[in-house]
Amino acid sequence: MKVLLLKDVYKLGRAGEMKKVAAGYGRNYLLPQGLAVLATAGALKQADKIGSQAQVRRTELNSELKDLAGHINGVTLTFAAKAGETGKLYGSITTNDVAVAIQEKTRFEVKKQQIDMQPIRNLGEFTAYVRLTMDLVPEVKIIVHREGEAIEEGEQAAETPEAPAETAEAAEA
Repeated sequence: MKVLLLKDVYKLGRAGEMKKVAAGYGRNYLLPQGLAVLATAGALKQADKIGSQAQVRRTELNSELKDLAGHINGVTLTFAAKAGETGKLYGSITTNDVAVAIQEKTRFEVKKQQIDMQPIRNLGEFTAYVRLTMDLVPEVKIIVHREGEAIEEGEQAAETPEAPAETAEAAEA
């Protein structure tokens, strides 16, 4: 099925382009959502007009969201999670968790559908991308560490100096 895109569609194309898509995708998603129309002779005549209007909208949207992209780009999110001995999490860090963390840290609302990443199921450092527009895709760094790991290190450091002092007092007595 050939369609003419009316709006930018992620991983498909930009407005004004003619694309060949699966019949079900076009009939059940693109056409009802108003993202595309069937590629008829009349629609193809308007392709340039649709493309130029979309370019103007895209430019306006990019200029509005440029500040937001600057705030989000380079943000580091830290998650504490329960994990097994091999570093595999009991559960996962999802796009919803990342969206909530970005909102708490930057005070800007980001939808979970805008975050491009696979669910995180292991400890370590990961990168997620936030799709604000097709052109603006800031990068977010995600660090997942074992729950209680940072607290335990601090407690051990505090207990270590006290232990020899107690031993020395016991030896003197």
